[in-house]
Amino acid sequence: MRVAQGVGPLELADYQRAVRLLLRHPLVTAAYPDPAALPLIRRWAAQLRTDLSEVLGYRLLTTGETARLLRIHDTLDSTKPALTRTERPFDRRRYAYLMLTLAALGRAGTQIALSELADAVAADAGRIDGLGMDTERKPDRDAFVDAVAWLERRGALALADGSAADWVNNPDRAEALYDIDREVVGVVYRPSRVLQHLRSVTALLDADRGLAQGQATLRRAAARKARRLVLEQPVVYYADVDESLLGQLRAPALAEDLERLTGLGVERRAEGVAIIDTSGRLSDVRFPGAGTVAQAALLLAARIAAHCGPANRRSRPALLPVPTAAENLAETAVRIDTALPYRNLLDDLADDVPAPGAVRDEPAARYPFLPETWLRTAMKSLVGEYGTAFGATWRADPDRLLQEAVRLLAGLGLVARVEGGVLALPALARYRNVTAEVRSRPSQPALFEGS
Repeated sequence: MRVAQGVGPLELADYQRAVRLLLRHPLVTAAYPDPAALPLIRRWAAQLRTDLSEVLGYRLLTTGETARLLRIHDTLDSTKPALTRTERPFDRRRYAYLMLTLAALGRAGTQIALSELADAVAADAGRIDGLGMDTERKPDRDAFVDAVAWLERRGALALADGSAADWVNNPDRAEALYDIDREVVGVVYRPSRVLQHLRSVTALLDADRGLAQGQATLRRAAARKARRLVLEQPVVYYADVDESLLGQLRAPALAEDLERLTGLGVERRAEGVAIIDTSGRLSDVRFPGAGTVAQAALLLAARIAAHCGPANRRSRPALLPVPTAAENLAETAVRIDTALPYRNLLDDLADDVPAPGAVRDEPAARYPFLPETWLRTAMKSLVGEYGTAFGATWRADPDRLLQEAVRLLAGLGLVARVEGGVLALPALARYRNVTAEVRSRPSQPALFEGS
């Protein structure tokens, strides 16, 4: 396969920048993620459309004011949530309000008042068992405005007058007026299949449904899936994938294609493969990073790596098998499927649920197990040793800091959460020799010193 065939050597870096931008932001508008993004995507739209389809199986849709990348998801992924105005992950209520807000905007004109939009969403939410929305309750108003702010940031809404924050605090005295960009609203939500025709969430992951199952087709599908996994996951472990992908992941062509497409390096180890983004322009999470949680996670990773390393021969942790990706997918799918509304309607319209992929019949990989008690002790030790570099709120609650640090490490594929603790995965060894130094703040002279 020849990637970026129509791109000259002097233009390749600019083209790769467009690829990374689109992969990180599947929706690009005149304002999001920045004003320079859409012109860059438009310049390379034809080449992007060809390469992203051939290499990854993705579709690029462009309109006058938008570019929308329609991805294929091979696994359920909880590590890339929508974020609130305060950078917290959306909960189920906020996701529901976001979908209902989009539906209400689809029925609206070119402008809408925030209170009018809230009433429309509340009316729809009231018809869904267990959801509801009461504009008299501030938590419900907060959740609703988080959904509105998410759309505003992407250009679907533009504030024309008033203040959403003031409306949240006092809806009887404040109001906000929004202009609606109907073109952006129309491309924000583009499911790959009609949801009413799905009986299970796993049907959304069936990328190759309906294709002829010849050997050439299967090989191309496996190659695309392997490239998608490397791009979408922080690290792909060979132990987690089925037999059909092993050859593709180990093939030199995979690294060549992805490096040519993205401009980033692909690193291979005995346990797996990962794409290395030292620039931080493709990854949505940069690690190591700034902030107390990222710093604590790095220190905890180093502490775990040292505990599991060859130098610690006396008290090495026990080795346990990590749950397979298929097991994790099945558990998550059951939780989602039990919450599907209108079960009878879905069953009447649904296609058959696709059968799961083949799993290799061989012993599961085993990794060092760190129990919860060990993790708590390690975090309390880190807070005591490096706490002056942490925020006061985090120092006062080391258990919450531990929870967030583990969540970050799990999202990066460095640990796997299991009942009673975590498993240290091979990529964690990268941080075995991390050292840290806490800089003391310069002392301030007394006000009347020397007087």
